[in-house]
Amino acid sequence: MSRLAAGFLWGAATAPHQVEGNNLNSDWWVREQRMPGMERSGDAVDSYHRYAEDMRLLADAGLTAYRFGIEWARVEPEPGQISRAELAHYRRMIDTAVKLGLEPVVTLHHFTNPRWFAEEGGWTGERAIERFQAYVRAATDILDGVKWVCTINEPNMLALMAMMSRQAQEPEARKKWMSPTVEGAARPVLPDPDPAVGGRLAEAHHAARDILCKHTDAAVGWTVACQALTATPGNEEKLRELRYVREDLYLEAARDDDFIGVQSYSSQAVDENGIAPHPKAPDNTLTGNAYRPDAIGIAVRHAWEATDGTPILVTENGIATADDTQRIAYTAEALRHLFAAVEDGIDVRGYLHWSALDNFEWGHWEPTFGLVAVDRETFERHPKPSLAWLGEVARRGRP
Repeated sequence: MSRLAAGFLWGAATAPHQVEGNNLNSDWWVREQRMPGMERSGDAVDSYHRYAEDMRLLADAGLTAYRFGIEWARVEPEPGQISRAELAHYRRMIDTAVKLGLEPVVTLHHFTNPRWFAEEGGWTGERAIERFQAYVRAATDILDGVKWVCTINEPNMLALMAMMSRQAQEPEARKKWMSPTVEGAARPVLPDPDPAVGGRLAEAHHAARDILCKHTDAAVGWTVACQALTATPGNEEKLRELRYVREDLYLEAARDDDFIGVQSYSSQAVDENGIAPHPKAPDNTLTGNAYRPDAIGIAVRHAWEATDGTPILVTENGIATADDTQRIAYTAEALRHLFAAVEDGIDVRGYLHWSALDNFEWGHWEPTFGLVAVDRETFERHPKPSLAWLGEVARRGRP
């Protein structure tokens, strides 16, 4: 454990749309009303109003960081119309975190767009980069003192969502809607993200990074969904091909960043046909993923290699389970794999568990990732044993 970086972050993460509630102006809110089979976010877990309570639970448990997002759809409800009231709200969140002893890790874009941005063509629209730059510049006004900023969350998943959103314009395609976060043996493997959209997102990230480096002192990076893919015998070339379009395009775009956010939950094999579905097993998670706590070690090692040694911040790692004992067992083993990578010389700056709260899981409410359960009628918070356990890990600096 002596190799842990000074100031190693121990925390948990959320995303605005998944916890705030009533994000009426976002493209995801619109999609929820139209897509058959998709549950609605509604009030979510009302963290927009209860963020101080949520942060205090983390701080009191012993955690030292909280990753949360600024919702672009709230900050810019119409093109060029910046809401100073909403920016002030997010600044209060930053100040509350600092006051409680939590390092704020701020994400500027976590899957959702303003509905007007989507109507302009989204990330493939002519003005997409310009629009995002303007929003990021406005956001820098409240980032004074923030040490960690993620520009875009999981651009590889975002590119996939953009592709699926285009397809969903066809009525017949809507019937085949698949949640981007639920991928088990009972359904097809999610398709590859569109590299053209991925390239556009890399351009947007670099443009945002330039603005943030000019106007803030924050370490700047983005986060990538890392699937910890492994090759079956003889299929190493197939692995390289698939890993490039799904991950490495985005990891390579982070080579000049201050850090790379690694997000990993499970692992999948690549055979001659491509990515193999998660095998059915009794311990599969509520998202259908295989129980693979070793995935974070695989993901961190590959990200370190693909980014040419960019410092790593684990910005998401966790398990969808109703059994909190399983959550603790998974996380303990995941941390052992992470620390083995640290002992091998990989520069890891922190571990942020997904998620702080049980929340809206992009079309579903059933998968529960949280360290804290929430009564969706009363919004009462119920910390799980895993929260106290992770807080104690943070105090000791080891699982």
